[in-house]
Amino acid sequence: MPHISRNQTCQTVITTFEVTPGTCQDLLDELTDAYSHFISRQPGFVAAGLHVNDAQTRIANYSQWQRREDFLAMLRLPEMREHNRRFAALCRSFEPVMYEVAAVFE
Repeated sequence: MPHISRNQTCQTVITTFEVTPGTCQDLLDELTDAYSHFISRQPGFVAAGLHVNDAQTRIANYSQWQRREDFLAMLRLPEMREHNRRFAALCRSFEPVMYEVAAVFE
């Protein structure tokens, strides 16, 4: 389970996917499969969560990595490039962006 804290040293990546209600579940299935069988087994992976808006037009993927380099190395692997091609076929666009936690409110 992702843990959000300003004191955490991990790298946060938030990826947003623009989808249609007709492809939302298909992309969720692809993402779930990718995390279950590949992404979560990569060096440096910490945790991730998938979020869907009510209209099923956006998916947000919150992931944490030990280091920025771990995430970037995973993206360069041939298997991840193949996953990204399947993701792209199911959505209008997607963009992974690295963030640092600026504040946490509980």
